[in-house]
Amino acid sequence: MSEIHAQTVRFVRETMLPPAVPPRSEAGAVRWLRENLFSGPVNIALTILGLALLYVVLQAVVPWLMHSVWNAKSLGECREIVAQTWGPDASGACWAMIRERWPQYLFGFYPQELYWRPTLAFLLMFVALAPVLFSGLPRGLLWFSAVYPMLAFWLLWGGAVWWWVVVALGFVLAYAAFRLAVQRSSTIIAGAAALAVLVGWSLFAIDPLAALIQRVLPASIAPVSSDRFGGFLLSITIGITAIAGSLPLGILLALGRRSDMPLVKMLSVAFIEFIRGVPLITVLFVASLLLQYFLPPRTQFDIILRVIIMATIFAAAYIAEVIRGGLAALPRGQYEAADSLGMDYWQAQRLIIMPQALKISIPGIVSSFIGLFKDTTLVAFVGLNDPLKGITQVVRADMNWKGIYWEPYVFVGAIFFLICFGMSRYSMYLERRLKRDNR
Repeated sequence: MSEIHAQTVRFVRETMLPPAVPPRSEAGAVRWLRENLFSGPVNIALTILGLALLYVVLQAVVPWLMHSVWNAKSLGECREIVAQTWGPDASGACWAMIRERWPQYLFGFYPQELYWRPTLAFLLMFVALAPVLFSGLPRGLLWFSAVYPMLAFWLLWGGAVWWWVVVALGFVLAYAAFRLAVQRSSTIIAGAAALAVLVGWSLFAIDPLAALIQRVLPASIAPVSSDRFGGFLLSITIGITAIAGSLPLGILLALGRRSDMPLVKMLSVAFIEFIRGVPLITVLFVASLLLQYFLPPRTQFDIILRVIIMATIFAAAYIAEVIRGGLAALPRGQYEAADSLGMDYWQAQRLIIMPQALKISIPGIVSSFIGLFKDTTLVAFVGLNDPLKGITQVVRADMNWKGIYWEPYVFVGAIFFLICFGMSRYSMYLERRLKRDNR
């Protein structure tokens, strides 16, 4: 009986074994290398091929960077310094060109004595963006965010300040008309009333009222024409304005495409599909050449403003499809929950539907923004001096720097990378902050 009992009772350990150090192959860098770089024959071959390519690239790039020259007045002087220091067969980067011509890369042909204006506008941009991008800041700063676009355009282009004050007054009147109309009618009618006030104010009140106030109380700064803009000043102006304008327009287009009203849906679908089916360069040529033919005679429409409008429209079509994907990903129960709470269409979109759709769409939206900012270099094809092609061609046309090639493109590419990488990091931060589940 005791033998049977001894055979059926399970073994129970009475003392715990002390923790042991894992084998070398199962811990630390060795484990990571084995799992990620040498996990199989194909991985081993690709790793060796990649290391060989990396070695070839570094063998050419590292000496070129190590032999860099920062103080010189011409490309020939750079080459002389490299030859005297590292030998006649050595090659080195001539960053002296960037040191000599960096104002053109940043400001284009903007008057040097007025550099403080775009610099101030750039610094104020971060103050305006801070309450929009980070929720922990005082919400009262949003008033400055609303005023900043007009302040920035006044600083950049100059002229009478009263013109922008009257423009801002038009938005205030449109908002007041919307608030009054929405209490007596539907949101659509209120929006139409606000749009009518804004259009009427723009056509009949802005110019005469601003001119009258300017005659009574002169207040202006030196105007700067659009052909003086260039470099990163031009790219940031077009990129940030188009990004800020394309998001709300894209939201409206996405809602219009999912609308139950046939006319609204048809117009939204036609607009989105037409814009997405046309290359951006074609849209820019329309802004540069054809748009002027549809305006009244002797109408002067600034070329940069035309490019901003067309870039905004182009980006809005893509963002509309990204947001429509976010709306389609929401379960039907979210819409039913809004109906059960007695919300109308716009309340449900503002409080329940759109916040969740935008959260889902963050990666796609930011990718569209990054692509839009990089595409600002295409404005070189309509005669504007972007930093990549326009300013680089101007610099390389100088006899002192004729023949320089890699340095300007590396410099411009590095700046674009930093800006786009910053947008990418912010989108990841926003996704982590808005994450509410454990998945």
